Amino acid sequence: MKRAFIIAGYLILIIGALSMLVPFLWLIAVSFMKDSQIFSYPPTFIPQPFITDNYENVFTRLPLLRFFVNSLFVAAVTTVFQVLFSAMAGYAFARSRFKYKDAVFFIFLVTMMIPPQVNIIPLFFLMRELHWIDTYQALIIPGIFGGLGVFLMRQWFKGMSSEIEDAAKIDGCNVFKIFFTIALPLAVPALVTLALFTFITTWNSFMWPLIVTNSADITTLPVALAQFKGSFRETVMWGDLTACSVVCALPVIIVYLLGKKYFISDMLSGGIKE
Repeated sequence: MKRAFIIAGYLILIIGALSMLVPFLWLIAVSFMKDSQIFSYPPTFIPQPFITDNYENVFTRLPLLRFFVNSLFVAAVTTVFQVLFSAMAGYAFARSRFKYKDAVFFIFLVTMMIPPQVNIIPLFFLMRELHWIDTYQALIIPGIFGGLGVFLMRQWFKGMSSEIEDAAKIDGCNVFKIFFTIALPLAVPALVTLALFTFITTWNSFMWPLIVTNSADITTLPVALAQFKGSFRETVMWGDLTACSVVCALPVIIVYLLGKKYFISDMLSGGIKE
């Protein structure tokens, strides 16, 4: 009976994995098809003929490389600074003692419950007053602070052994040296997990870049993809659109594959336990 439940569980997982994998494989296949084959019946996963014209079209009709670099720059810089600031704040909440610490941390938790759409209008006015509309600052700076990152890093650092800190203090290490040479190396799994969340969220961000960007020089890929679909008016070139979608999805997949080891095995494991 137990074996039957285990087999059934694996079958459910396999079906769930296939249900998520098949649409992506179909997207890749369509990106190499002619438009006449995309809507053929019965549908096929094998392009006949296999063409690369769709990818050539998206790179010639749009400055796609520029949009790609913009998205990569914004996502990378946002990820680096959010991971750094979240780690510093999380370490302070977990290992330091100061007045009103619990109250301040509660405020951080409250910010996680506020829908981001609520902040868009006041944040836009703030960007306008700072003359940051249509700049990289408007795309990056609002995203480098987040309650989720602080919460995640705080929970990790709370599990770190206090004996390590005590030994480092006896050796003459100050709080900054302890943080950068001991706490951060121990928190690599949590740092990678937070980096994955931040990069994927920033890379896929659409509404905020759409609001604060006007020129093509700093337009990001999700915004460009929407413009690409709308640029054909009555006719949508589905092959070109799917090729552009594949280009948008590849960096996210690569980043996840590079960090999945930490994300899967170490997300909730914590540091060295008491």
